[in-house]
Amino acid sequence: MSMIILASQSKARRALLTRAGVNFTALSPDYDEDAAKRQNPGLDGTALASLLATGKATAASLQHTDAAVIGADQTLSCDGRLYDKPGSRSAARQQLLDLRGKTHVLASAVALVRGGTLLWSTVEEARITFRTFSEAALDSYLDEAGEDILFSVGAYHYEGIGLRLMESVEGSDHVILGLPVLPLLACLRVKGFIAP
Repeated sequence: MSMIILASQSKARRALLTRAGVNFTALSPDYDEDAAKRQNPGLDGTALASLLATGKATAASLQHTDAAVIGADQTLSCDGRLYDKPGSRSAARQQLLDLRGKTHVLASAVALVRGGTLLWSTVEEARITFRTFSEAALDSYLDEAGEDILFSVGAYHYEGIGLRLMESVEGSDHVILGLPVLPLLACLRVKGFIAP
């Protein structure tokens, strides 16, 4: 069987694959997400997530041509606007205020590439509704959440204290965590990369 590479350093994605019993190596792909976004303006969240997942997998695949490379990406959209990783506390605070009391959509894409050729991809969505939290509750959350959330789309971790911002959730935990793992496992079995 071919080596399997996860073209991502996401802790959540690595944990999902590990939990599923997949033997893999994780690496950061040499892929410029910002450039890809600039070169493809106007894409909706689903199309953008798919583009980025495929781009990451393809970039890593060109360096590891015999490996089955998994790329993944996730977008967050609300009221027709795409959100990115905030990068600063003030941007995180503003994002969370924008999302307060609303439902946003997480589109999680996964792609499988070998030798630079796309073998398979899919995108699944989940919906999260934030409660109408107070600004004091928001500031307390930001103090407690720490800097890790600055590098997470939406400025929260579903697997952490971000749950306390939420009122309701529709969709798979795997999708919310950024990797539609069940269809991925089915694909890996069909393609012969893991045991059937």
